[in-house]
Amino acid sequence: MLDTGPLGMVTNPKWNRAAGEWFRSMLEAGLEVIVPEIADYELRRNLILEGRDDSIRRLDQLKQHLKYLPLDTPTMVDAANLWADARRRHKPTAHKHALDGDAILAAQAKRVSATVATDNVGHLNEFVETRRWRDIGFGPDSPP
Repeated sequence: MLDTGPLGMVTNPKWNRAAGEWFRSMLEAGLEVIVPEIADYELRRNLILEGRDDSIRRLDQLKQHLKYLPLDTPTMVDAANLWADARRRHKPTAHKHALDGDAILAAQAKRVSATVATDNVGHLNEFVETRRWRDIGFGPDSPP
């Protein structure tokens, strides 16, 4: 499952070579790559704000070729529980008034037993299996 950072890298028309090769290797290996709705939202809002229409088109195309995981009520209930649990353990992932996309992404990953490919394992690792995207699979920067 792609977090917002890796999703942004593979939809950027200025193609991040390492991310592009990693992404291509995932697809060629037949691994299921999932675009969670929360990552689409987080990326899309910034692309709209910045007027990056080419990236928005690439994001829309990518969603047609990969598994897209929409949000639903059970996922949001799970996210609320993850958020509250993190606060009780004094390990919040966002400001108490923030929507907290990390808790929502973690809930989406848990519902489908996915590993989250990210560039920041810190907060997400509290909830779900999370790995730096470069450390997953077959990319040029992955360990042998």
